[in-house]
Amino acid sequence: MSAPNSSERKACWDARDLLWKCMDDNNDKAESCQRFQSEFEAKCPAQWVKYFSKRRDFLKYKEKMQTEGFTPAEGPNQPS
Repeated sequence: MSAPNSSERKACWDARDLLWKCMDDNNDKAESCQRFQSEFEAKCPAQWVKYFSKRRDFLKYKEKMQTEGFTPAEGPNQPS
C-alpha cells in the first residue's frame, strides 16, 4: 500500500475530526456516531485508524489526570 497523498490525508483527518466531535458531543457513545466511524474507517488506512483511536484514549486519559488528578488504588491493608 502506498502512502496517502495530500488530499487523502486531509480527507482522513477531516473524518477523524468529525468523529471525535461527535464522540465529544455524545459523551463517547459510539452507537451515536456509527456513520462518522464508518466514514473514518473508509477514508483512513487501517493503521491510522488504530493509531488515532489509541491517541484519543490517551488524550482523554491525560485530560482526566490534569483535571481530576491521580488517585491511587486502595491496596491490601498492611499491618502497622
